[in-house]
Amino acid sequence: MIVVFGSLNVDYVFQVPNIPAPGQTLLAANLTVLPGGKGANQALAAAKAGAQVRMVGAVGKDGLGHIAVAGLEAAGVDISGIKQTQLPTGTAAISVDTQGENAIIVAPGANSEVSHKQLDGLLSKDTTLLLQGEIPLAEMALAIQHAKTAGAKVIWNLAPMPDAPIETLTAVDVVLVNESELIALSQLLGITPTNPTKATQENPAQLLGTAVAKELHGDLVVTLGAAGCLAWHQGQVYPIPTLSIEPVDTVGAGDAFAGAFATSMDIGHSFQQALQWGCVAGALACQASGAQSSLPNQQQILAQLQNLQPKR
Repeated sequence: MIVVFGSLNVDYVFQVPNIPAPGQTLLAANLTVLPGGKGANQALAAAKAGAQVRMVGAVGKDGLGHIAVAGLEAAGVDISGIKQTQLPTGTAAISVDTQGENAIIVAPGANSEVSHKQLDGLLSKDTTLLLQGEIPLAEMALAIQHAKTAGAKVIWNLAPMPDAPIETLTAVDVVLVNESELIALSQLLGITPTNPTKATQENPAQLLGTAVAKELHGDLVVTLGAAGCLAWHQGQVYPIPTLSIEPVDTVGAGDAFAGAFATSMDIGHSFQQALQWGCVAGALACQASGAQSSLPNQQQILAQLQNLQPKR
Protein backbone atom coordinates (compact mmCIF):
# COMPACT_ATOMS: atom_id res chain seq x y z
CA MET A 1 0.00 0.00 0.00
CA ILE A 2 1.26 3.45 -0.95
CA VAL A 3 0.03 6.41 1.11
CA VAL A 4 0.55 9.73 -0.63
CA PHE A 5 0.60 12.74 1.69
CA GLY A 6 0.59 15.75 -0.58
CA SER A 7 -1.05 18.38 -2.71
CA LEU A 8 -4.14 18.40 -4.90
CA ASN A 9 -4.55 21.17 -7.47
CA VAL A 10 -6.47 22.18 -10.53
CA ASP A 11 -4.06 22.94 -13.39
CA TYR A 12 -4.63 25.66 -15.98
CA VAL A 13 -2.34 24.61 -18.85
CA PHE A 14 -1.51 27.30 -21.43
CA GLN A 15 0.03 26.26 -24.77
CA VAL A 16 2.40 29.11 -25.70
CA PRO A 17 5.06 29.70 -28.39
CA ASN A 18 7.70 30.25 -25.71
CA ILE A 19 7.95 30.59 -21.95
CA PRO A 20 7.11 34.27 -21.17
CA ALA A 21 10.02 36.55 -20.34
CA PRO A 22 9.66 39.20 -17.60
CA GLY A 23 7.20 41.85 -18.78
CA GLN A 24 6.14 39.84 -21.83
CA THR A 25 2.49 39.16 -22.68
CA LEU A 26 1.68 36.15 -24.86
CA LEU A 27 -1.48 34.83 -26.49
CA ALA A 28 -1.93 31.13 -25.73
CA ALA A 29 -2.87 28.80 -28.55
CA ASN A 30 -4.98 26.73 -26.16
CA LEU A 31 -6.07 26.45 -22.52
CA THR A 32 -6.86 23.17 -20.79
CA VAL A 33 -8.20 22.77 -17.24
CA LEU A 34 -7.01 19.54 -15.63
CA PRO A 35 -6.68 17.90 -12.19
CA GLY A 36 -3.13 18.16 -10.84
CA GLY A 37 -0.91 18.80 -7.84
CA LYS A 38 2.24 16.77 -7.29
CA GLY A 39 0.61 14.67 -4.58
CA ALA A 40 -2.41 13.78 -6.68
CA ASN A 41 -0.26 13.26 -9.78
CA GLN A 42 1.99 10.80 -7.99
CA ALA A 43 -0.94 9.02 -6.37
CA LEU A 44 -2.51 8.52 -9.79
CA ALA A 45 0.84 7.51 -11.32
CA ALA A 46 1.27 4.83 -8.65
CA ALA A 47 -2.30 3.58 -9.05
CA LYS A 48 -1.97 3.33 -12.84
CA ALA A 49 1.35 1.52 -12.38
CA GLY A 50 -0.49 -1.12 -10.35
CA ALA A 51 -0.26 -0.09 -6.70
CA GLN A 52 -2.97 0.09 -4.08
CA VAL A 53 -3.00 3.80 -3.19
CA ARG A 54 -4.54 6.08 -0.59
CA MET A 55 -4.42 9.87 -1.06
CA VAL A 56 -4.21 12.11 2.01
CA GLY A 57 -4.56 15.87 1.49
CA ALA A 58 -7.05 18.74 1.31
CA VAL A 59 -9.27 20.60 -1.17
CA GLY A 60 -11.61 23.55 -0.86
CA LYS A 61 -15.39 23.43 -0.62
CA ASP A 62 -15.55 25.01 -4.06
CA GLY A 63 -16.38 23.38 -7.36
CA LEU A 64 -12.69 22.97 -8.15
CA GLY A 65 -12.34 20.32 -5.43
CA HIS A 66 -14.40 17.91 -7.51
CA ILE A 67 -12.10 18.43 -10.48
CA ALA A 68 -9.02 17.84 -8.30
CA VAL A 69 -10.17 14.40 -7.12
CA ALA A 70 -11.98 13.16 -10.24
CA GLY A 71 -9.01 11.37 -11.79
CA LEU A 72 -8.03 9.72 -8.53
CA GLU A 73 -11.52 8.41 -7.86
CA ALA A 74 -11.82 7.06 -11.40
CA ALA A 75 -8.51 5.18 -11.00
CA GLY A 76 -9.58 3.51 -7.77
CA VAL A 77 -7.46 5.60 -5.40
CA ASP A 78 -8.84 5.70 -1.85
CA ILE A 79 -9.77 9.38 -1.37
CA SER A 80 -11.26 9.04 2.12
CA GLY A 81 -8.17 10.77 3.53
CA ILE A 82 -8.86 14.01 1.63
CA LYS A 83 -10.49 16.68 3.78
CA GLN A 84 -12.34 19.85 2.81
CA THR A 85 -11.30 23.27 4.11
CA GLN A 86 -12.56 26.85 3.88
CA LEU A 87 -9.58 27.82 1.71
CA PRO A 88 -9.94 27.44 -2.07
CA THR A 89 -8.64 24.37 -3.85
CA GLY A 90 -5.00 24.72 -4.86
CA THR A 91 -4.41 25.92 -8.42
CA ALA A 92 -1.48 25.98 -10.85
CA ALA A 93 -0.85 28.08 -13.96
CA ILE A 94 1.35 26.09 -16.36
CA SER A 95 2.91 27.50 -19.52
CA VAL A 96 4.06 24.86 -22.02
CA ASP A 97 6.10 25.91 -25.06
CA THR A 98 6.44 24.27 -28.47
CA GLN A 99 9.49 22.29 -27.29
CA GLY A 100 7.57 20.74 -24.41
CA GLU A 101 9.35 22.76 -21.73
CA ASN A 102 7.25 24.33 -18.96
CA ALA A 103 7.07 27.00 -16.28
CA ILE A 104 4.68 26.66 -13.34
CA ILE A 105 3.16 28.99 -10.72
CA VAL A 106 1.24 27.35 -7.85
CA ALA A 107 -1.26 28.89 -5.39
CA PRO A 108 -1.40 26.33 -2.51
CA GLY A 109 -4.85 27.21 -1.13
CA ALA A 110 -6.27 24.26 0.83
CA ASN A 111 -2.94 22.42 0.58
CA SER A 112 -1.60 24.72 3.31
CA GLU A 113 -4.08 23.22 5.80
CA VAL A 114 -3.17 19.53 5.56
CA SER A 115 -2.20 17.88 8.84
CA HIS A 116 -0.03 14.88 9.72
CA LYS A 117 -2.89 13.82 12.02
CA GLN A 118 -4.78 12.78 8.87
CA LEU A 119 -2.30 9.88 8.69
CA ASP A 120 -3.32 8.41 12.06
CA GLY A 121 -3.93 4.68 11.67
CA LEU A 122 -2.86 4.62 8.01
CA LEU A 123 0.85 3.74 8.28
CA SER A 124 2.51 0.42 9.08
CA LYS A 125 5.48 -1.73 8.05
CA ASP A 126 3.45 -2.73 4.98
CA THR A 127 3.04 0.83 3.67
CA THR A 128 5.16 3.29 1.73
CA LEU A 129 4.72 6.98 2.52
CA LEU A 130 5.27 9.09 -0.60
CA LEU A 131 5.92 12.83 -0.09
CA GLN A 132 6.63 15.86 -2.30
CA GLY A 133 7.23 19.54 -1.49
CA GLU A 134 3.90 21.32 -2.00
CA ILE A 135 2.47 21.03 1.52
CA PRO A 136 3.79 22.57 4.77
CA LEU A 137 7.25 21.33 5.72
CA ALA A 138 6.38 21.08 9.41
CA GLU A 139 3.56 18.64 8.64
CA MET A 140 5.80 16.57 6.37
CA ALA A 141 8.46 16.37 9.07
CA LEU A 142 5.90 15.11 11.58
CA ALA A 143 4.57 12.66 8.99
CA ILE A 144 8.10 11.27 8.52
CA GLN A 145 8.46 10.79 12.28
CA HIS A 146 5.07 9.06 12.35
CA ALA A 147 6.08 6.78 9.45
CA LYS A 148 9.39 5.78 11.02
CA THR A 149 7.65 4.94 14.30
CA ALA A 150 5.15 2.79 12.39
CA GLY A 151 7.90 1.06 10.39
CA ALA A 152 6.76 2.45 7.03
CA LYS A 153 9.18 3.20 4.17
CA VAL A 154 9.46 6.89 3.22
CA ILE A 155 10.16 8.21 -0.29
CA TRP A 156 10.49 11.99 -0.50
CA ASN A 157 10.46 13.78 -3.85
CA LEU A 158 11.96 17.20 -3.01
CA ALA A 159 9.93 19.09 -5.60
CA PRO A 160 9.75 21.96 -5.12
CA MET A 161 12.85 21.92 -2.90
CA PRO A 162 11.88 22.54 0.77
CA ASP A 163 14.24 24.16 3.27
CA ALA A 164 14.31 20.96 5.30
CA PRO A 165 16.57 20.38 8.32
CA ILE A 166 19.27 17.75 7.86
CA GLU A 167 17.82 15.50 10.56
CA THR A 168 14.57 15.31 8.61
CA LEU A 169 16.32 14.52 5.32
CA THR A 170 18.43 11.79 6.88
CA ALA A 171 15.35 10.09 8.34
CA VAL A 172 14.06 9.35 4.82
CA ASP A 173 14.63 6.01 3.07
CA VAL A 174 14.81 7.44 -0.47
CA VAL A 175 15.37 11.07 -1.51
CA LEU A 176 14.32 11.80 -5.10
CA VAL A 177 15.44 14.98 -6.92
CA ASN A 178 16.13 16.34 -10.40
CA GLU A 179 19.39 18.07 -11.36
CA SER A 180 18.42 21.57 -10.20
CA GLU A 181 17.05 20.17 -6.94
CA LEU A 182 20.31 18.22 -6.47
CA ILE A 183 22.23 21.50 -6.58
CA ALA A 184 19.83 23.09 -4.08
CA LEU A 185 20.08 20.02 -1.83
CA SER A 186 23.89 20.14 -1.90
CA GLN A 187 23.76 23.80 -0.87
CA LEU A 188 21.34 22.97 1.93
CA LEU A 189 23.73 20.29 3.17
CA GLY A 190 26.67 22.70 2.99
CA ILE A 191 28.51 20.73 0.32
CA THR A 192 31.20 22.61 -1.61
CA PRO A 193 31.70 21.30 -5.15
CA THR A 194 35.16 19.86 -5.84
CA ASN A 195 37.06 19.57 -9.09
CA PRO A 196 35.67 16.80 -11.30
CA THR A 197 37.66 13.64 -11.85
CA LYS A 198 38.14 12.17 -15.30
CA ALA A 199 35.29 9.74 -14.62
CA THR A 200 32.85 12.52 -13.75
CA GLN A 201 33.80 15.32 -16.16
CA GLU A 202 31.07 14.29 -18.60
CA ASN A 203 28.51 13.84 -15.85
CA PRO A 204 28.82 16.49 -13.13
CA ALA A 205 25.66 15.15 -11.47
CA GLN A 206 27.58 12.01 -10.52
CA LEU A 207 30.25 13.99 -8.68
CA LEU A 208 27.75 16.14 -6.80
CA GLY A 209 25.37 13.23 -6.20
CA THR A 210 28.13 11.13 -4.67
CA ALA A 211 28.91 13.92 -2.20
CA VAL A 212 25.23 14.38 -1.33
CA ALA A 213 24.64 10.62 -0.96
CA LYS A 214 27.42 10.44 1.64
CA GLU A 215 25.51 12.93 3.80
CA LEU A 216 22.20 11.06 3.61
CA HIS A 217 21.53 7.90 5.57
CA GLY A 218 19.17 6.57 2.91
CA ASP A 219 19.21 6.26 -0.87
CA LEU A 220 19.48 9.09 -3.40
CA VAL A 221 17.89 9.15 -6.86
CA VAL A 222 18.64 11.94 -9.36
CA THR A 223 16.51 12.14 -12.50
CA LEU A 224 18.37 13.44 -15.57
CA GLY A 225 15.66 13.88 -18.20
CA ALA A 226 16.73 12.39 -21.52
CA ALA A 227 19.82 10.89 -19.83
CA GLY A 228 17.72 8.68 -17.52
CA CYS A 229 18.74 8.74 -13.86
CA LEU A 230 21.60 8.18 -11.44
CA ALA A 231 21.07 6.58 -8.05
CA TRP A 232 23.05 5.66 -4.96
CA HIS A 233 21.95 2.58 -3.01
CA GLN A 234 23.86 0.65 -0.36
CA GLY A 235 27.22 1.97 -1.54
CA GLN A 236 26.63 1.34 -5.23
CA VAL A 237 25.96 3.80 -8.06
CA TYR A 238 23.23 2.92 -10.56
CA PRO A 239 23.23 4.72 -13.95
CA ILE A 240 19.90 3.89 -15.60
CA PRO A 241 19.07 4.84 -19.21
CA THR A 242 15.66 5.91 -20.48
CA LEU A 243 13.63 5.53 -23.66
CA SER A 244 14.60 7.35 -26.84
CA ILE A 245 11.60 9.63 -27.49
CA GLU A 246 10.53 12.92 -29.01
CA PRO A 247 8.93 14.81 -26.08
CA VAL A 248 5.55 16.46 -26.53
CA ASP A 249 5.11 17.83 -22.99
CA THR A 250 7.41 17.28 -20.00
CA VAL A 251 4.72 18.24 -17.46
CA GLY A 252 4.18 15.27 -15.13
CA ALA A 253 7.32 13.35 -16.13
CA GLY A 254 8.85 13.64 -12.67
CA ASP A 255 5.59 12.59 -11.04
CA ALA A 256 5.30 9.60 -13.38
CA PHE A 257 8.83 8.56 -12.37
CA ALA A 258 8.07 8.93 -8.65
CA GLY A 259 4.79 7.01 -8.80
CA ALA A 260 6.15 4.13 -10.88
CA PHE A 261 9.37 3.93 -8.83
CA ALA A 262 7.38 3.81 -5.57
CA THR A 263 5.05 1.17 -7.01
CA SER A 264 7.89 -1.08 -8.09
CA MET A 265 9.52 -0.77 -4.66
CA ASP A 266 6.18 -1.41 -2.95
CA ILE A 267 5.63 -4.53 -5.06
CA GLY A 268 8.96 -5.88 -3.84
CA HIS A 269 11.17 -5.37 -6.90
CA SER A 270 14.88 -4.68 -6.62
CA PHE A 271 16.12 -1.10 -6.39
CA GLN A 272 17.45 -1.29 -9.96
CA GLN A 273 14.13 -2.58 -11.29
CA ALA A 274 12.32 0.27 -9.54
CA LEU A 275 14.64 2.79 -11.20
CA GLN A 276 13.91 1.22 -14.59
CA TRP A 277 10.16 1.45 -13.99
CA GLY A 278 10.58 5.11 -13.07
CA CYS A 279 12.65 5.95 -16.16
CA VAL A 280 10.21 4.23 -18.52
CA ALA A 281 7.17 5.88 -16.91
CA GLY A 282 8.80 9.31 -16.98
CA ALA A 283 9.65 8.99 -20.67
CA LEU A 284 6.18 7.74 -21.61
CA ALA A 285 4.60 10.67 -19.76
CA CYS A 286 6.49 13.06 -22.07
CA GLN A 287 4.66 11.70 -25.12
CA ALA A 288 1.27 13.20 -24.24
CA SER A 289 0.02 16.56 -22.97
CA GLY A 290 -1.00 17.25 -19.40
CA ALA A 291 0.12 15.92 -16.03
CA GLN A 292 -2.41 13.26 -15.08
CA SER A 293 -3.65 12.61 -18.62
CA SER A 294 -0.15 11.56 -19.73
CA LEU A 295 0.56 9.02 -16.99
CA PRO A 296 1.19 5.48 -18.31
CA ASN A 297 -0.39 2.31 -16.97
CA GLN A 298 1.43 -0.84 -15.87
CA GLN A 299 0.97 -2.61 -19.21
CA GLN A 300 2.58 0.31 -21.06
CA ILE A 301 5.50 0.37 -18.63
CA LEU A 302 6.12 -3.37 -18.87
CA ALA A 303 5.96 -3.28 -22.66
CA GLN A 304 8.76 -0.69 -22.84
CA LEU A 305 11.22 -1.94 -20.23
CA GLN A 306 13.27 -3.84 -22.79
CA ASN A 307 13.60 -0.69 -24.92
CA LEU A 308 15.70 1.30 -22.45
CA GLN A 309 18.54 2.92 -24.36
CA PRO A 310 22.13 2.33 -23.17
CA LYS A 311 23.90 5.37 -21.74
CA ARG A 312 26.54 7.00 -23.94
